[in-house]
Amino acid sequence: MKTDTGFANWFKSPGGDGLQWRLLCALALPLCMLALGGDSWRQALEYQRAGLAQGQLWRLLSGHLVHLDVTHLLFNLAGLLVLWLLYGNEWRTLRWLQIIGLSMLAIDAGLWLLAPQVQWYVGASGVLHGVWAAGAWAQLRRRDALATMSLLLLIVKLAWEQSGGGSVVLGQLPVVVEAHLYGTVGGLLGAWALARWSRQL
Repeated sequence: MKTDTGFANWFKSPGGDGLQWRLLCALALPLCMLALGGDSWRQALEYQRAGLAQGQLWRLLSGHLVHLDVTHLLFNLAGLLVLWLLYGNEWRTLRWLQIIGLSMLAIDAGLWLLAPQVQWYVGASGVLHGVWAAGAWAQLRRRDALATMSLLLLIVKLAWEQSGGGSVVLGQLPVVVEAHLYGTVGGLLGAWALARWSRQL
């Protein structure tokens, strides 16, 4: 009898549906494609407070997909890959999409309502923090030994950034650390809501 082996099989447990590797590609592709447009595309698509005030609502989504430059993009792609290797199998594909969507919503709402000083924002790092939080939380529910350490590391990172320490990874590049905090909140809320909803089915 033939058995599945290798990378694709890894994504089938414990909570995966075997499609997460496709979702990884689907997430990475638009980030790379939009980078081809350079500064003109970035300025047209970035989260921009003045543009949103004029009704340019597409920026609420597209701002998470464009980056400052290739270095910024590569950092985010590397982060996405690492997080997917750690947590990609913790949620089914549809639920990951819901978690990512809620993380985006939390970032947009947080920046608009709680951080009016932020005039513009680009990059996927806020959403990646939501993925981190949701994945580690799912592992914690299974009493995974590394989950507590992962969540503590995330909390320490956020505390450092919010206290004015700056980005742990990108150094002197301009980083909107508020997006990391709001993305984490969105990821945790999404994970909690999905787990609660599942128990009620």
